[in-house]
Amino acid sequence: MSDVIAAAPTARVAVRGDDRDAGTFPVHRIYCVGRNFAEHAREMGAPAPAAQSGRGRPVFFLKPVDAIVGDGVVPYPRGTRELHHEVELVVALGRDAPPGELATADAPALVFGYAVGLDLTRRDLQAQAKAQGLPWDIGKAFDASALISAIVPAAEVGDLSTRTLSLQVNGSLRQHGALSDLVWDVAEILHELSKLYALRAGDLVFMGTPAGVGPLQPGDTFRAALDGVVEFRGRIAPPSLPL
Repeated sequence: MSDVIAAAPTARVAVRGDDRDAGTFPVHRIYCVGRNFAEHAREMGAPAPAAQSGRGRPVFFLKPVDAIVGDGVVPYPRGTRELHHEVELVVALGRDAPPGELATADAPALVFGYAVGLDLTRRDLQAQAKAQGLPWDIGKAFDASALISAIVPAAEVGDLSTRTLSLQVNGSLRQHGALSDLVWDVAEILHELSKLYALRAGDLVFMGTPAGVGPLQPGDTFRAALDGVVEFRGRIAPPSLPL
């Protein structure tokens, strides 16, 4: 039976290897983690989970796969006057998880590589939703809201606990955080996600942002970096439609 409409193309992210161009990574699903740095939770007015105990369950949300932006050019989104940046480690899965709950010890074997990304947020819409006790979807899951660098294979990244994230906007440092400060590390997040979803090869996980989130305006330029590994540069273009 033939399709009645043309199938949308699969979103793909560039992969950087030793030869600097190692192909592309087809994306299956985009998971995001909220409140995974204690200082960011505090700046958002939320309780900061303790790093070792009493953490509860991580906050998860999803973005549409076609929200991926790999070329760095982002039209200012419709429906908001308060677009915020959130720089994040992105985990790319190269294998399906086995059925059932994934053990933390088995989680690293699923990881293909890492990237740096920006989880763009319509902060005013998110705040309105929170105030009304509604889901955050319109504040988080919108067009061109998942910015991502090339993916670097895990073997080339090494120990994540020694790495830091940073974001410069118009040449000024806005965000900087050590991955050793994550409340839930990569293995723990994959374990928790496996309780709720069937993790698949092609999944991306945006791991949460350090403190320092703030506004982006048309004309702004940015440089996001997983320091010493990979960076991602881009700019905010004028809106494609009236705000």
